[in-house]
Amino acid sequence: MIGVVEGFLVLACVVLVGYAIGRVGVLGPSATEVLSRTAFFVASPALLFTTLSRADVTAVFSANLLVTAVTSSLACLLYVPVGRLRRRPAGETAIGAMASGYVNAGNLGLPVAAYVFGDATVVAPVLLFQLAILTPVFTTVLDVVSARRNGHRTTWRRTVLAPLRNPLAIASALGLVVTASGLTVPEVVLAPVELLADLAVPAMLLAFGISLSGASRPGRDPDVRVPLVVIVLLKNVIHPLLGLGFGLLLGLSGTELMAVVVCAALPAAQNVFGYAVRFGHGVTLARDAVAVSTLLSLPVIFMAVALLA
Repeated sequence: MIGVVEGFLVLACVVLVGYAIGRVGVLGPSATEVLSRTAFFVASPALLFTTLSRADVTAVFSANLLVTAVTSSLACLLYVPVGRLRRRPAGETAIGAMASGYVNAGNLGLPVAAYVFGDATVVAPVLLFQLAILTPVFTTVLDVVSARRNGHRTTWRRTVLAPLRNPLAIASALGLVVTASGLTVPEVVLAPVELLADLAVPAMLLAFGISLSGASRPGRDPDVRVPLVVIVLLKNVIHPLLGLGFGLLLGLSGTELMAVVVCAALPAAQNVFGYAVRFGHGVTLARDAVAVSTLLSLPVIFMAVALLA
């Protein structure tokens, strides 16, 4: 339990630093956008490549990966009808769907797994699925939606080739090629990439903290109030229950079952806010969803560990 609290405290400290920077204004009015774009175009691709290029693919292809793929996809898809019924913009609906099923497996899931299970590789299936599948899919959708909004003609060719314009999709593909082929990247090449990768999480957390400095309380905007409630229900309640139900269906028990439930109970990732800022869709919804789901996830994780341990 102490490890879970420590993981949350680490995140909170960096976000508070960002909040203080935003209040003082030392980075200027464009700080959130600049940091988010830096993370998207530079640091996050480096992080994706280094993470996936070292992934033990054979170790993560397990029942846990299947549970992650099914439950995360369902949580994301369950939000789509809400966005459509409320006639929300397509880009905001994509951000809302992502926030409903894309968990903070990196900078929160890893320390939680290390302390709760004594093995950080417990979150490896979640990381692999999100980095290799969810990230390229959602950022490609957002790229296409942004092109339409800006008046660009979206032909089938542009849509199919969208991943080739996406630095996250390119980095994911290269990382998977390296790990699948067994290639060894020379240290002189990998060292600067790792240095840039270390910037990804702090940049996103600082950008998130800065955005909070001038923000109203979560849910105050009437346009995002109902979508926010739906996202929180999906992320903090439905997603963990889906993990529990599907895990039991596959015959998981003990530590394996607890692992999939705890991973599903992790809050929406800061990446969602970063992508919202980058593409200019659903920024307020993403910020509020990350903040509220993070606060509520702590008691949910405690409950999951207490009941399943």
